[in-house]
Amino acid sequence: MKKIRKAIFPVAGFGTRFLPATKAQPKEMLMVVDKPVIQYLVEQAVAAGIEEIIFVTGRGKRAIEDHFDYSFELEKTLVEKNKLDLLQKVKEIENLAKFSYVRQPIPLGDGHAVLCAAHLVEEDEPVLIMFGDTLYDAAVPPIKQVIDLYEKYGDPVVGLSEVDKSEVNRYGVISGTDLGEGNFEIKKFIEKPKVEEAPSNLAAVGIYVITPEVLTVLGTMQSGKSGEIRLADAFDLMLENNRPLYGKKIEGEWLDTGNKFNFLKASIKFGLKDEEIGKDLQKLINELAK
Repeated sequence: MKKIRKAIFPVAGFGTRFLPATKAQPKEMLMVVDKPVIQYLVEQAVAAGIEEIIFVTGRGKRAIEDHFDYSFELEKTLVEKNKLDLLQKVKEIENLAKFSYVRQPIPLGDGHAVLCAAHLVEEDEPVLIMFGDTLYDAAVPPIKQVIDLYEKYGDPVVGLSEVDKSEVNRYGVISGTDLGEGNFEIKKFIEKPKVEEAPSNLAAVGIYVITPEVLTVLGTMQSGKSGEIRLADAFDLMLENNRPLYGKKIEGEWLDTGNKFNFLKASIKFGLKDEEIGKDLQKLINELAK
């Protein structure tokens, strides 16, 4: 079984729920305390053993490339001003991993975005897929939890979280056999079901391990049930052909930064852990609660 060394980050979406903030900057670059969301996710991937990050970008996403690139002017200025602590933080970003970038010219679905990067993945190589809204507050990095399950079975894995029953129509939802310890063998994967038709409240959070077989299935699809090429449709086809698919209910709190409330919630939770502002933020929260 090959180790997972590469991760594909589909980041070509417009981020319309955060307009006008995302009119001129990617939603993945919105700040949580002092780092953009995407940096937290890349750091988690690297901590789980990922060595190469492949961003699938679109128009208006140049800021992501610039963020993870070497910045001569900035580093020169920090050296001249003797701000060596900040220089170290900046250099750590560009040295996190090997970065590659491909463009998704037309938004034809998340599966299509993955296919845009398929030429950078070897034919027998599993790969991590991670979307830009999957920030977690967890003791064990969620990526490691998903990869650990892949290494147990050697088949595709979907990261899962329980959501409120009223919100299942916003996510891909699964049903399957509970294997214990938060592990599931998935029997059905339904993209954005009606609330009354959802088989469970276990939703895909946007963290996957996919195998070459998944890429092959995606490559044969003209369009799925939604008219786009989606991972959910590829999983559905595999299940129809009795191919194995597993799910991992991730331990920790999913801070789905794709909506405003959870984005603010993430900022508060991570802010309370920050050495510089944590105490002052807690003091403010206490004052507001009076």
